[in-house]
Amino acid sequence: MRASRIFTDQQLLPGSQVTLDKSACRYISQVLRLRVGQTLVLFDGSGCDYEAELITSKRGSSTAKVIREMSREQPPQLDLHLGIGISRGERMDFAIQKSVELGINTITPLLTQRSMVQLKADRRDKRLAHWLGVIRSACEQSGRSLLPQLNPPASLSDWLAVHPGGLMLYHKASETLATRPAPEGELNLLIGPEGGLHEPERLQAVACGFTGVRLGPRVLRTETAPIAALAAIQVLWGDFR
Repeated sequence: MRASRIFTDQQLLPGSQVTLDKSACRYISQVLRLRVGQTLVLFDGSGCDYEAELITSKRGSSTAKVIREMSREQPPQLDLHLGIGISRGERMDFAIQKSVELGINTITPLLTQRSMVQLKADRRDKRLAHWLGVIRSACEQSGRSLLPQLNPPASLSDWLAVHPGGLMLYHKASETLATRPAPEGELNLLIGPEGGLHEPERLQAVACGFTGVRLGPRVLRTETAPIAALAAIQVLWGDFR
């Protein structure tokens, strides 16, 4: 049986002692039903898994002692950065979760003309915290020890200004992933929100060095598109080979 992995935002070092947050405590006591003295696997997002021993276990407060470094995640074959138009609720959560499972390294939620979600400052902070929780849970499940970077929401124009060049999903494009040359080291991937990118936005992306590619003859939902694209990219050029 695969050991359950638990994220902590505290730095982990052999011999150190950490206090786990309430969510982890509930999981340990109510789901795993671990007892004091039993071992678990912790990671802090820096790239290593650590074996730890449970010292105290309560619903609201659990502590563990780090025993040793178990394994270190290998660097990815391809540094993948996803810029994706913000969609509503579970669609955005799903896109983020599956992108993490498929090896994305950086995610930037994008505010575009067709974005149906408008984030004011207070709501933006709540959504960022929620999406970070989605990323952490996806890492726990998928065995990733390196936590992908989540950037604050940015306008498409601002994102393009600092990410010159990459691939843009567009169902009417003439090129496919298979016709593109292999990227060297890193790849920016642009995906629109529900309804896709507006025509002027696509032209702006092309002017900034992005190439439109299609994923077969069908139009994919915004939450399906990153799954299909990242899986294909990993097969062609990444760590699925």
